[in-house]
Amino acid sequence: MVRLVIFALVVLALGYGFSWLADRPGDLSLVWEGQLYQTRLVVAASALIALIAAVMVVWWLLRTLWMSPYSVTRYFRARKRDRGYQALSTGLIAAGAGNALMARKMAARSRGLLRADQEPLIALLEAQAALIEGRHDEARAKFEAMTNDPETRELGLRGLYLEAKRLGANEAARQYAEKAADNAPYLPWAAQATLEYRSQAGRWDDAMRLLEQQRAGRVIEKAEADRLRAVLLTARATEKLENDPAGARDDATHALKLAADFEPAAIVAAKALFREDKLRKAASILEQAWKSAPHPDIGRTYVRARSGDSAADRLKRAERLEGIRPNNVESLLLVAQAALDTQDFAKARTKAEAAARIEPREATFLLLADIEEAETGDQGRVRHWLAQALKAPRDPAWVADGYVSDKWLPLSPVTGRLDAFVWKAPFDHVDNAADESKTISIDSALKTLPPVREARSEGPASDHRIIELERAATTAEAARPSPKPPASSKHAAEPATSPEPRPFFGGLPDDPGVRNPAAEPEPKTRLRLF
Repeated sequence: MVRLVIFALVVLALGYGFSWLADRPGDLSLVWEGQLYQTRLVVAASALIALIAAVMVVWWLLRTLWMSPYSVTRYFRARKRDRGYQALSTGLIAAGAGNALMARKMAARSRGLLRADQEPLIALLEAQAALIEGRHDEARAKFEAMTNDPETRELGLRGLYLEAKRLGANEAARQYAEKAADNAPYLPWAAQATLEYRSQAGRWDDAMRLLEQQRAGRVIEKAEADRLRAVLLTARATEKLENDPAGARDDATHALKLAADFEPAAIVAAKALFREDKLRKAASILEQAWKSAPHPDIGRTYVRARSGDSAADRLKRAERLEGIRPNNVESLLLVAQAALDTQDFAKARTKAEAAARIEPREATFLLLADIEEAETGDQGRVRHWLAQALKAPRDPAWVADGYVSDKWLPLSPVTGRLDAFVWKAPFDHVDNAADESKTISIDSALKTLPPVREARSEGPASDHRIIELERAATTAEAARPSPKPPASSKHAAEPATSPEPRPFFGGLPDDPGVRNPAAEPEPKTRLRLF
């Protein structure tokens, strides 16, 4: 298109020049070797232009004849190169489709038509064909050869990295990934793998330095970079918490600035401030995090901020959190647990039932079972609440790649992925959570709750069995005409005509030296086991 425009401009310029000369007629005289040559100006200009054109044509013909051998050679070379690239393209498509035979055939044809040192894709095609055919040693040799060429070094390192991961050689994979990341930090796969490896080794400073390089190279977005940096800072703060509370506090507060809704950072920052006796500032951080998103770990950390607090003090702190986020399941459960610790069973039961009405899940019914155990000790009612807990949806937990943890971790123990843990219900209960929540109702559970049984007067319960001796009967009971005790008696005797054998516990010892007290008039003692 440009050439056409230039040609049109030249033609217009010539036409304009000739028209200008035609409007201004004149004669041109030339004296050469004593001879006078005279012609019109327009004719002379036309002859000059024709001479220039003739010279250009002659020069083109001479140049064409002189360069014809090279032109012919270049023509056949270009044709051969085109055939080689066509074979290379066909081979790469075949390798992508898994056609090992076609890939191998096209690789051999490409090597015959093209120079391998000038076209690195031939080595890639041969390596892919070897991988498809299962000749991994040959493929690794090809990838190692690629690392010697600056143009294909990154490609070779990636191939070696994938082969090392396939064989489970994590140390070799780490070395290949770090080498690729050092040479080209803009490679996403190398940077991500190196970041995870350095995090697994606890090299938090090196991991954050690599993260900054990725951010500067715009490999990852700013929001994602801030989130990952907050995770790394929180992990480093967790390690510093025991020996360097000040450093842990600085890292955790910096992480909160990068990710304000990151609960583990708030917890670590508060624990570090607790160690420095800065209770008010730590409480402020936890209250702010609780206001943003109530989390049971935040609540437990806040309530048990000081180890010397009484149960009543913990209840007041729990009620303060409830005032920040009222009508919340976590707030109600926190207050119910604190009230249970203070033996305020009425408040504990009220808060637990309110939590169950908002979200009937496992923790609410387990707490009701604990309240029932502490208040009444009725095992029937306790088992009723435990049965409801078995049918209720499971509680949220820290889940990563199918692994459930009771605490937050910076890396997944399954895949090593950074920032993999999410606070949610375990994966095997997510699908049925909606249906289960429909079948569980606190109102129906309260309606089917068994009545409280009459408490026994044998004394307080203990964690182990107590063997005691008691009188089998008083003198007045022995003088009664009927040996059968009244039906209202708590320890009613079993009828003599019962076909079932008496168990040892609560009956007589199997000792021939002990006589039957029913056959003797005087009262004897019997052994009873609770």
